Amino acid sequence: MPDKFNSDIDIDLADRDQLLTLIDHIPASIRKSDTIKKHPTGIYVTDIPYDPLHNLCALDYEVAEDRGYFKLDLLNVHVYKLVRDENHLVELMREPKWDNLDNKEFVEKLIHINNQYDTLCKMPEPINSIPRLAMFLAIIRPGKRHLIGKTYKEIAETVWDKNSDGYYFKKSHSISYAHLVVVHMNLLDSLGHTLD
Repeated sequence: MPDKFNSDIDIDLADRDQLLTLIDHIPASIRKSDTIKKHPTGIYVTDIPYDPLHNLCALDYEVAEDRGYFKLDLLNVHVYKLVRDENHLVELMREPKWDNLDNKEFVEKLIHINNQYDTLCKMPEPINSIPRLAMFLAIIRPGKRHLIGKTYKEIAETVWDKNSDGYYFKKSHSISYAHLVVVHMNLLDSLGHTLD
């Protein structure tokens, strides 16, 4: 018997509500004790037990995953509102001016690292590549904070190891988020750092 397929699919969108009007879906639910609430981003696009009273999935999202149901997380990412089209996005994925990360005001405007300038300053080496940016994004999560201040060579040895001591990023998430930060860096740079 094949192993159960577990997935964690996040899709970043400028406006998730636009997509939700176009597809049939059931919102995921979070059920803790006696409370039931809508999952902030999760939906199902396949048949799944449905709770018509709450207009949600009848199963908690973790239970649904354990049973093999496939959830999509649709995330609103404000940066994409400034991307005109696919060609513009490809252009924005070019190598950024990495030394902009030395500028506190610039960093404070960046998605995902805007409140991490002091942490950036604790790093013994600059961020000058997607892999280093991905590792930085990983070490600012609680499960990997003990790696702050180490060299990227040292960080690379354990940063992607599974960890039960707190929330951590998978490598795929970190790389994806690093590309988004680069897009935002290039947008800010093209707008003269004036983006709010």
